[in-house]
Amino acid sequence: MTHLHITSWVLALILLALALWFYRSGKEKPGKISHMILRLNYFLILYSGGDLFAQYMGNASGAVLGEVIVKAIAGVWIIFAMEMVLVRTSKDKPTKSAWIQLIIMLLIAIILGFGRLPMGLA
Repeated sequence: MTHLHITSWVLALILLALALWFYRSGKEKPGKISHMILRLNYFLILYSGGDLFAQYMGNASGAVLGEVIVKAIAGVWIIFAMEMVLVRTSKDKPTKSAWIQLIIMLLIAIILGFGRLPMGLA
């Protein structure tokens, strides 16, 4: 399930870049299509992340329990931040705060997922 989760996140980042490129170049329809595909990909991310969360909860010791919860919150926050970036970009509104949130939460999730938690690339 770890590989599915990582693959879905990589696909989400590619779709985010693609939708941003379409929106910024004035191509509304392809931007909306790639945005909708990204929204469908969120379900795959949430499913695989929820399964990993359940695996951690099933055999987690007290030492990693807090980190697992923080990583889960950061992962959901990343999805919200990606949506904020795309919606604000499509409406020509400032996106600086959404980008800051996205980058900080992405760093937290990557550091915890690959550096601290035991099922990084199992």
